Amino acid sequence: MFSNSQGSIRLFRFHGIDLYLHWSWFLVAVYEINGRARSYSSIGWNVMEYLALFLIVMLHEFGHALACRQVGGNANRIVLWPLGGVAYVNPPQRPGATLWSIAAGPLVNVAFLVVLWALGMLNRSTGWADAIPNAHLFLRSLWVINLGLLIFNMLPIYPLDGGQILRSLLWFVVGRARSLMAATVIGFLGVAGLVALAFYLQSMWFGFIAAFILINCWSGLQHARALLKLAKLPRTPGFACPSCETAPPAGAYWKCSQCGQGFDTFQSRGACPNCKAQFAVTKCLDCGVASPMTSWIAASRMPGN
Repeated sequence: MFSNSQGSIRLFRFHGIDLYLHWSWFLVAVYEINGRARSYSSIGWNVMEYLALFLIVMLHEFGHALACRQVGGNANRIVLWPLGGVAYVNPPQRPGATLWSIAAGPLVNVAFLVVLWALGMLNRSTGWADAIPNAHLFLRSLWVINLGLLIFNMLPIYPLDGGQILRSLLWFVVGRARSLMAATVIGFLGVAGLVALAFYLQSMWFGFIAAFILINCWSGLQHARALLKLAKLPRTPGFACPSCETAPPAGAYWKCSQCGQGFDTFQSRGACPNCKAQFAVTKCLDCGVASPMTSWIAASRMPGN
């Protein structure tokens, strides 16, 4: 939930994905472990419980990242912090690809529920629940925590996974921009509910979460407005983005990195009319993916374009 990995410690890299842990995680870990010290006969179980929570959140975020890569998107960084984690994913700008990239995270939690339930049943059938009551309480606590995380994360409030899944489903019906607009409006309603809950429970954590959601909803709303304006622009026939298959807008919307002059890269075939600099790669203004100019021409000849 941080915009970058600043203030975080890089733990390791897996399949080209860097995992970072924010420094504040350690402060909250001490607070939470001491706060539940009476739950077990030894504080070591509290430490194990918090480390298990770390594992659940980490695998949830890796679910997002690996699913994004599976559909051809980019995902190379995960940041964990006290209230959860963020997988920096950029799936292809298609509703199906986005839906799978988001849904894969909660599916990890569903798998954990099944595994923890099976371990709990085994614990009871073998008599370990009576012999080692701390272990039974540990499994039950993890099951409850994981279920709580899953339910909260599936609330249809943008940018929680539930809100992003709702946005992806609406994308099939009303398009990219309007689906994001609808999701952010529902997100603002969710913020109001969380603020009321924070005051009712006197909870600092719900206050932080409400603030985070409010910031992201506002950013999403601005992005949706920009997408709506972009969708109304006239398009250049004969070209299509190889990633999202959208025709580029007609006009001087590309800026030369050499002289700073704006120009229409498709009208000038990738050359700046002012300084004559040549650009072999062109960024799509709709999905943000940069592709060779030759692939744009090839995409325009695909069936359906």
